[in-house]
Amino acid sequence: MREKAVPTMDSRERSDIADDARGGRGTEPMPRRSRDLLAPRLARTILLAALLSYTLITMLNILSTTISTTQTVVALGSLGAILGLQLKHSAAGANRMPLRVKSLTLSVQALLTYVPFTVFHTGWGSMAGFLAGSVLLLLRPRTGWTLYGLVGLSMLVPPLLDRLPVLDVIYVCQSTLLTGLVTYGLSRLNELVSEVHAARGELARMAVTKERLRFARDLHDLLGFSLSAITLKSELIHRLIPAHPQRAMNEIQEVLAVSRESLADVRRVASGFQNMSLEQEISSAQSVLNSADIGVDVMVSLTGISPQSDTVLATVLREAVTNLLRHSRAGHCTIHAVQRAGRVSLLVINDGIEPGYRDPSPHSGSGLGNLEARVRAIGGEVEAAGGADRTFRLRAEVPSHPSAAAASLAEEIAEIRDPAA
Repeated sequence: MREKAVPTMDSRERSDIADDARGGRGTEPMPRRSRDLLAPRLARTILLAALLSYTLITMLNILSTTISTTQTVVALGSLGAILGLQLKHSAAGANRMPLRVKSLTLSVQALLTYVPFTVFHTGWGSMAGFLAGSVLLLLRPRTGWTLYGLVGLSMLVPPLLDRLPVLDVIYVCQSTLLTGLVTYGLSRLNELVSEVHAARGELARMAVTKERLRFARDLHDLLGFSLSAITLKSELIHRLIPAHPQRAMNEIQEVLAVSRESLADVRRVASGFQNMSLEQEISSAQSVLNSADIGVDVMVSLTGISPQSDTVLATVLREAVTNLLRHSRAGHCTIHAVQRAGRVSLLVINDGIEPGYRDPSPHSGSGLGNLEARVRAIGGEVEAAGGADRTFRLRAEVPSHPSAAAASLAEEIAEIRDPAA
């Protein structure tokens, strides 16, 4: 008997498969590291520069007065200690320190702030601003703002004791409050920039996870049916070869067609393009079910639905037929697709459920969770239940033309919560 020529892949198809194996036809260059990645470091630098500037101003005020060497050394040591405490208070997460630790450090800073006023008077004024900023950073808002105001008012005393003019008294008080606000604002800015930078990394990881979920879900939904069909038809071919070689050749042609379609599905998944046709899936399902000697009753009444609804219902049908082949011993299947009043309803009923039956495959996970996420994403609903007469009924209803904006948002939420992970 003359053998029929088996279609072979041309060089372009082989190249496509090789590209798929490498992960795609081309790789986009990695984006360069943007300047805004230095934002946390820049925020810390600005904060440190401001604190050093205030400390330097106070140091210059001290050095400009006539004091002994011992007093100068004590003053410089106190300035260094206050700067160290302020850096600790301005660090990210400092407000989460235990209350005991915060009370201790604030007490030490208050002591180092007010005691030198007995010697240096108004020349020590900037350091009170650090204390005002620290109480805002470490304490609860009500307590912090109250103490902040009290620190500012306390700065009225030194200039009054020095018998300075009223404008100088107001200046010392106002500069203390301003220094406190600047210290508080720059410290909080540094913390917020660090949090935003960390959140951006987390968003990038979420985007990668989301894409992995999409890829896993689509591989399950698109390839589950195709691989089940190839397995079923291969078993049929094995039985037909001895007695019906011609029919076996026809079935081989169908297996090749299904395998090519599976390859196209993989490419669509990789590129994010997932449009499918319900009517084509119904025709494919009929062919597969007939090969399995399962009777099929089909009724289709569709006048035009959106590609999104068409794709979702085609996916539902694929999963229904895949589950039928893997989890039942059905002899008959009913597929009805009806459109009315702006809604499209797909009903799949099959018999032959075996309550104790389990698929022997070690990875026989259910895709009903995927279907529920897809259908709800476009404002539809899905029901699946077994009947007392050993029948299984799967019904999905979706809008003929779902809102694009709402469907897009719902799809993103569904992908993040997709149980296929």
